[in-house]
Amino acid sequence: MITAIVLIHAAADTIPETAQAIADIEGVSEVYSCAGDVDLIAIVRVAAHEELADLIPARIGKVPGVLDTDTHIAFRSYSSADTESAFAIGVEGD
Repeated sequence: MITAIVLIHAAADTIPETAQAIADIEGVSEVYSCAGDVDLIAIVRVAAHEELADLIPARIGKVPGVLDTDTHIAFRSYSSADTESAFAIGVEGD
């Protein structure tokens, strides 16, 4: 599975509708509105790199209200949930 983080600049008056339209696209697992340099952050998960080329410019980039995107492909995940589950293998509670 390939994970990409898409930073999205959106027209300020369309952020809720733009976020929902992006969230409804197959392959987009989460969309966050946020403060800072970008308006929305989308987490995209696909099986192949070719799907990113189709999904991001052709679908996300065409959503009304999207002004610009900046995509970052994740190489590896480091989360506390992953670490905790790795150390819990074979451990049974009392």
